Amino acid sequence: MAVSKRVMGVGLCVALASGSAIAAPPSTEKVQQLIEMMGVPAQFTDMNNQMTSMMSLQFPCVDASYWQTYIDKNGQAQLVQAMIPAYQHHFSAEDVDGLIKFYKTPLGQRLVSQMPGTMTEAAQAVQQWGRQRTSEMFAELQKSGKLDAQGRCPASTSGGSTGSPGAPSGGGSPSQP
Repeated sequence: MAVSKRVMGVGLCVALASGSAIAAPPSTEKVQQLIEMMGVPAQFTDMNNQMTSMMSLQFPCVDASYWQTYIDKNGQAQLVQAMIPAYQHHFSAEDVDGLIKFYKTPLGQRLVSQMPGTMTEAAQAVQQWGRQRTSEMFAELQKSGKLDAQGRCPASTSGGSTGSPGAPSGGGSPSQP
């Protein structure tokens, strides 16, 4: 019995010494400061502008100014409040303090200013890769007879439905011409 208590005591000491296992979560105020420094409210503004453009095209009968209010200042505050628990769950108070210090540096500020353009370029590269990869895979499926020339599943001999373009179905065996 004394040995198991000693082992438990050593385990508790190790857990306490590791710090990260029981680290104090950051305060709401510190997380809000970090979110501000990371430029998240500006990202909400960009998201709102993109959404406004998209919704205006989709619903031309609605004035664009209506959609501009989707993520207004109140919405931004609500979104920040909704994000705080995630930061508190994944980062300690010490982590957040370190991140705040980083975002105060010239490099941190450069990261904030360059990240939107960087992410736009990266997203374009990923989309291009995805189009190329999809094209290659569809060509392979067409060559093997699993998709027809229109990119659809050929009629099944078991009476199953044919797939839609771009979405091969897994049902039935394709018929061979």
